[in-house]
Amino acid sequence: MTGLDRLGSVRLVHRWSGCRAQGRRSGGHGLIVRFLIAALILMSAPAEAAAERYALIVSGATGGQEYARQYAEWTETLSAILVDRMKFERERIIRLADADDDGAVATAANVRKTLVSLREKLAADDLLFVVLIGHGTFDGVDAKFNLVGPDLESSHWLELLDAIPARLVLVNTTAGSFPFIERLSGDRRVVVTATDSLAQRFDTVFPNYFIEAFQDDRTDIDKNGRVSIWEAFFAASNAVRRHYQQRGQLATERALLDDNGDGVGREAAGTGDDGSLASRTYLDRPAPNAAPTDEVQVKLLQKRASLEIEIEELQVRRRFMSPDEYKQEFERLIIELSRTSREIRDRVKS
Repeated sequence: MTGLDRLGSVRLVHRWSGCRAQGRRSGGHGLIVRFLIAALILMSAPAEAAAERYALIVSGATGGQEYARQYAEWTETLSAILVDRMKFERERIIRLADADDDGAVATAANVRKTLVSLREKLAADDLLFVVLIGHGTFDGVDAKFNLVGPDLESSHWLELLDAIPARLVLVNTTAGSFPFIERLSGDRRVVVTATDSLAQRFDTVFPNYFIEAFQDDRTDIDKNGRVSIWEAFFAASNAVRRHYQQRGQLATERALLDDNGDGVGREAAGTGDDGSLASRTYLDRPAPNAAPTDEVQVKLLQKRASLEIEIEELQVRRRFMSPDEYKQEFERLIIELSRTSREIRDRVKS
């Protein structure tokens, strides 16, 4: 039982005692019955519905007006999505930026102050969503997220976040984000980085597509009316790939996601054990009587989407392949796609 559960149990006992006393005085057994029914509903509700949700959006040092406008736009859009679509309470969305307001400037001191404050508020079942927007660097030893003034290295972020008991989703959208996967991955954490290599140091477009994914109904792969962190990551990764293809450019970024704590991560269309926790992690609250996420079905849907991407990429590579090579690879992918689609249909029927 978590601290939140124990607190709820204590409150329940106090409320029951009060209602029982009131029932004796008034002879009103109906009040007790109504309370018991409400209590049973409360106890049967999923932990996700009772958990508190906080967001920390840090827009770091801009380095110019163009970046300042872009980062401000991304921050505003993400904040609006959290409030309007995910139903976050406004006061639980904390924003730090390269701004004039001393209390909201994205400095190392303010980041520390904010995370220490959140440590006191959050319980084990709660959710903290952290998004880093801006520039990142790697000095050959550690990765840094560029703040106003002295930066924080990934080891500093680890120290601050390790002290917070809540479930964590951390999304580092910067070019120097790759080492954050290895440093910050852990139990009950989803860590997303915009890049998968130290060599990828150009400005990223991933934050734009990641934010857009939460307001696009097509992102909802399993059609349960919600967008999981995995679905947003998958949609954004796919959009980034197309972004570079449509411009005839070599992709300078490939996002990674780690949610099993091994510090390795995987690409959206790649292989690996990551994705299970992220596919069950949402920023919004579940609808009443919502069915639990079917993890097997989600895995099959992810596989089908990955195969569709492989087929799409095969079309791009076709001109560099012999007819026999193309035919062999195309047939392999189509057979696997058909098999996976059949498995999905069979599970739906059953």
